[in-house]
Amino acid sequence: MLEILKYTFFQNALLGSVLASVVCGFVGTYIVSRRLVFISGGITHASFGGVGLGVFLGINPILSAMAFAIASACGVQWMSEKRKVREDSAIALFWTLGMSVGIICSFLTPGFMPDLPSFLFGNILTIDSFDLSLLAILATLVVALFLLFENTIVSIAFDPVFSKTQNLPVKMVEYAMMIIIAMTIVATLRLVGIVLAISLLTIPQMTANIFVSQFRKMEWLSVAFAICYCLMGLGMSYYLNVPSGASIIFVSILIYMILRILKSAFTNEKKAS
Repeated sequence: MLEILKYTFFQNALLGSVLASVVCGFVGTYIVSRRLVFISGGITHASFGGVGLGVFLGINPILSAMAFAIASACGVQWMSEKRKVREDSAIALFWTLGMSVGIICSFLTPGFMPDLPSFLFGNILTIDSFDLSLLAILATLVVALFLLFENTIVSIAFDPVFSKTQNLPVKMVEYAMMIIIAMTIVATLRLVGIVLAISLLTIPQMTANIFVSQFRKMEWLSVAFAICYCLMGLGMSYYLNVPSGASIIFVSILIYMILRILKSAFTNEKKAS
């Protein structure tokens, strides 16, 4: 596998894996702690509407997908706050709206959409300098926000009601985090695709939670696991000639299951002794 390292596209894939792992490690920990997995899944699929619009209008699909995803995330948050619509109903609304807009625009676009499979299923080998720049900016922003305001973010994630009594900016933080979640999802579309994006935001955190429960420790351990999953998935993709996105998720779930079984067996053995 070493001979492939000389190619620029594979170097971009490795760098993109590391940057995406950093972003997903931090943001995913908030998602899991705040129990926003279903909302994140809705935003992920809603972003397809932006992809379709971007291709139809002739603009960068990543930028249009990010705008659509941010609008959907804020829409779900706003509708849930007003309590006129149940949260799961709001998620379903934007989920299906995004998918329908994406499908309609895909069919209205003249010719064939060559990048459509990479957006749906991921192809990290197609990452270019724009994607890397976007991931680098987002990684810097996410790390800076979590290091500077982690106490506030953690407090709101675990108990937003109590945080309001402490005069913390709950509403502002919740909207800001929804926007960051939307940006993270879109930035990782090239890596694992719309279908599998939510996995990279939850499985590393589930694995880290086997060993630690403290928020900050889980963040960094999630980053480490995500990097390992991406590199091992790339290796599997290279040797078996299968899609990289699916390989990364398959490896991550397999390792999670093995570690969970080993931890359970060790705990039972310790209790028996």
